[in-house]
Amino acid sequence: MSYPVREITFSISPRRWKHIWAGFLSDKLAVLAFSIFVFYCLIAMAAPLIAPFDPYDTALIDLLNAEIAPSWISGDERFLLGTDAQGRDLLSAIVYGTRTSLSIGLLAVLMQASIGICLGLISGYFGGLLDTLLMRCADIQLSFSNILIAIVLLAAIQSIFGLAYYQDHAMIMLVFILGLAEWPIFARTVRASVLAEKQKEYVDAAYLMGISQIRIIFKHILPNTISPLFVIFTIQIANVIVAEAALSFLGLGMPISQPSLGSLISIGFDYLFSGIWWISVVPCAVLMLLILVINLLGDVLKNHLNPRHYKD
Repeated sequence: MSYPVREITFSISPRRWKHIWAGFLSDKLAVLAFSIFVFYCLIAMAAPLIAPFDPYDTALIDLLNAEIAPSWISGDERFLLGTDAQGRDLLSAIVYGTRTSLSIGLLAVLMQASIGICLGLISGYFGGLLDTLLMRCADIQLSFSNILIAIVLLAAIQSIFGLAYYQDHAMIMLVFILGLAEWPIFARTVRASVLAEKQKEYVDAAYLMGISQIRIIFKHILPNTISPLFVIFTIQIANVIVAEAALSFLGLGMPISQPSLGSLISIGFDYLFSGIWWISVVPCAVLMLLILVINLLGDVLKNHLNPRHYKD
């Protein structure tokens, strides 16, 4: 006589989620940071509707409009934040640049998380030689500077395939290189959680019920490793955006024709000490606020997802 298999899944309880959400809403700084981040995301998604001009349209570029100061200085109401050295509306370039920076950050971190979570689950659950091999690879990769590796790879790609090819595929290459750069952070965190979770009774019960190991890993163990990953995911978005901005500032990131916040800062740096400060300072302020807000969200999540603060 056979009996139906009943799967067992343990994760954060609804009661604890309720406590976490209530604590988050009661934190005014957290709500403010989250609201600003949502505002950035909405601007990025609605860039074609919000931006007064299309910075990608070369037909709209007029050198006669180059280096116009912000409207409160120049009195020119056409350009609220002024124009850059090419005559592009700086507000439009910042809106599109915010979308580019956020897109690179989110896509690269999703790639990091996908690789790191899978390898961390496999490494922690199966252990043995496979665990040793994967963790040594992670240690070797973490021993190198990610920015230095990215600089070498991007410079090599430009040399091999040419500048025109790189500019056409710059966003894809940045996402790919920055996505591969820091997967060990996710892998090591997941592995540590798996080592603790696989010793618990519900994993043994699921195994005795005949559930496959792959299903145990992804359906039973993975939900219990999610909490710390939210914090890492948030902080890594900020790290990737900063890395992309640094690469763009060095001329190895997004091209001038497809500006990100980092490339806009780089463009304006040459004019910073000649009195045309807004081309570099305004995008820099927007980028700094974005990084600050994301890091604040990471700290808030770390505090509110800490299991010591909530007891079921």
